[in-house]
Amino acid sequence: MPKQPRCCRGRGLPPTLALAAELNGVLSDGNRLRILCLLKAGELCVCEIWQHLTLPQNLVSHHLRAMRQVGLLKSRKDGLKVFYALDKAFFRRHLATLSGFTK
Repeated sequence: MPKQPRCCRGRGLPPTLALAAELNGVLSDGNRLRILCLLKAGELCVCEIWQHLTLPQNLVSHHLRAMRQVGLLKSRKDGLKVFYALDKAFFRRHLATLSGFTK
């Protein structure tokens, strides 16, 4: 029997795999991928993002909140507006986790 990889040892889902599963769930929506694509150009507020999509502003806010909760985005408030940006450090860390499957 081959040696079991570290990510498969023990009971339950290890935190890195649980996060990978959660990320896949969040990223399985095409509108969220479009939002990430828009944010590649830089920080934007909800009012700027929803103008590029054919979605109501409250639904765009819902998508942004879901992506922020898993760590894909960071946000900052300026007056009444909330600006969103990609958390590039998060992407780098978790791409390394996912690339571990190819080793």
